[in-house]
Amino acid sequence: MHISYHGHSIVKIKTGNHMILIDPFIKGNKLTDLIVENEKPDIILLTHGHNDHVGDTVELAKANDALVIAPNELAVYLGWQGLRTHGMNLGGSKEFEFGTVKFTQAFHSSSYTTDDNEIIYTGMPAGILFTAEGKTIYHAGDTAIFGDMEMIGRQHSIDVAFLPIGDNFTMGPEDAAQAVKLINPKLTIPVHFNTFPPIEQDPQVFKELVTDHEVKIMEAGDSFEI
Repeated sequence: MHISYHGHSIVKIKTGNHMILIDPFIKGNKLTDLIVENEKPDIILLTHGHNDHVGDTVELAKANDALVIAPNELAVYLGWQGLRTHGMNLGGSKEFEFGTVKFTQAFHSSSYTTDDNEIIYTGMPAGILFTAEGKTIYHAGDTAIFGDMEMIGRQHSIDVAFLPIGDNFTMGPEDAAQAVKLINPKLTIPVHFNTFPPIEQDPQVFKELVTDHEVKIMEAGDSFEI
């Protein structure tokens, strides 16, 4: 499995036969190295409906006939835009051809703001557990720290966790460091920081706070194999 990070909360996962994009916020993301027209995802996974996570999903999905998997209300809304979608909800899991997707709780909000300033309710925010090729990836989405992270870590042997550290809207470095202890992943990668002024953070501070787990700070375009 090939994993790469692309700024803000964008994660790309390449398995033997599929390319999965999580939260593909590309246009308007000053930190990303991606160009929408160059991306060819089979699958798009969305944690919640905020514009900086839905991002370019509509354009990408239409161009590539990608299946969009998202919290149910968000999936319904995107289905109305002509996309091929599969709605899920918190605690639910489903085995697909490309791997297993399970939505976990996340403590945040979830809505999509249209170009004419209408706010669309998009269901509950979520984290995503993605399992394929014997590996489990946890993308926490946007969230505060919560005690049931410990249960998520007990129930699933997590190889890589992507945790937000930006503060203001999500966990900051201190809470995210405590979350690592609860989740107990083999590797943690900080995300959702430095894209906008309210979430400017030094990821090295987070890394130094995590004293008993491995942390990898990634720049946009960095990748690794597991």
